[in-house]
Amino acid sequence: QVQLVESGGGLVQPGESLRLSCAAFGFIFSSYAVSWYRQAPGKERELVATIFNTGGSIYYIDAVKGRFTISRDNAKNTVYLQMNSLKPEDTAVYLCYARVVRDHWGQGTQVTVSS
Repeated sequence: QVQLVESGGGLVQPGESLRLSCAAFGFIFSSYAVSWYRQAPGKERELVATIFNTGGSIYYIDAVKGRFTISRDNAKNTVYLQMNSLKPEDTAVYLCYARVVRDHWGQGTQVTVSS
């Protein structure tokens, strides 16, 4: 069955970096786009970035452009989100998403940016 497993979250200070990983199982990973979403307390879930199956097309929300980089390694069935220059407003649970016949979500990984 389709499974998405995130890792790499943690507590960092403003200006620091984190790299999130999303390991995928149970489907032909290289054929599907994968996205990172985030959900902060009391706020709606929002799309952060999407990378398409070949990695050639990438989308970012304006709030993270220039700071976050999404990438994928199809040989490892893994998508990454490199987050630099983190801000307190980046604090959220970050979730991996793929639509394989239907919507699939990971369990999420907490990112907290605080001094």
